[in-house]
Amino acid sequence: MSEPRPLHRLFELSWIDHFQGTPLSAEPEMDLSRKQQFLDLVLIRKGPGPIPRPLPDGFADLATHNLVTFKSHQEALDCWALWELIGHFVNYRKQASPSLQELLPVSDLRLFAVCARYPNNLAQEVPLTRLQEGVYEVRALTLSIRIIVVAQLPQEEHNAMLLLFSAREDLIRYAQEHYRPRSPETSSVLYQLFKAYSEDPTMSDKLKEFYRETLDQLLKELPPAERVKGLSAEELIKALPPETLEALARQLKANGASAKPEGKAQDAE
Repeated sequence: MSEPRPLHRLFELSWIDHFQGTPLSAEPEMDLSRKQQFLDLVLIRKGPGPIPRPLPDGFADLATHNLVTFKSHQEALDCWALWELIGHFVNYRKQASPSLQELLPVSDLRLFAVCARYPNNLAQEVPLTRLQEGVYEVRALTLSIRIIVVAQLPQEEHNAMLLLFSAREDLIRYAQEHYRPRSPETSSVLYQLFKAYSEDPTMSDKLKEFYRETLDQLLKELPPAERVKGLSAEELIKALPPETLEALARQLKANGASAKPEGKAQDAE
């Protein structure tokens, strides 16, 4: 596999979180070939019943198997990306079907392409049919591919999860205020997302400053165990201010001194 893509991983984790406690599961980075060609996300219906929460625009009519490709603000959604998605569709249908002679109906599968910004180059090569604000459709042979442009989605609470990936300050701010996590681990996921943005060299200085402010706020909300996860003892000590280290040293010295008389008393016994 190519080098890690943090925004893609966080995009996948946000969907996993969204479907906590529902009959749908999110399967990230599904391996569709021996050559390790990874599809960003598969949303699979595991059981009957309605989804107990509203989905982002463009995802309201999910099928049993939903294949999703994601292009961040650093990438372009072009014809090649759609060809790749169709290739994943062919491979997935073969693997998910009982046999090659008994393939799943095409109606059981749906294709989605989520992109942070409007795909201008793609729109010049194929017609994009607008379904609603920020949601388009492309027809390829007998297949329909749903295109969701995050930067054009309305600022509504059910879109907040996707708006986190818009790379626009106003939409990010709205998403931060209205996104409702479904699991306790999501704060650390959001922290990683904003950290990835703040380190992105393509971001403007204004956006980077916004992300750094958001990082500080999220850091305060993280449980202590999450804040120090992955840090060695040496790194933790280096992070402490001198006055804290001095106070710790005094406390350790005092604890050692108070323990000595007790030890001598035990020896005497």
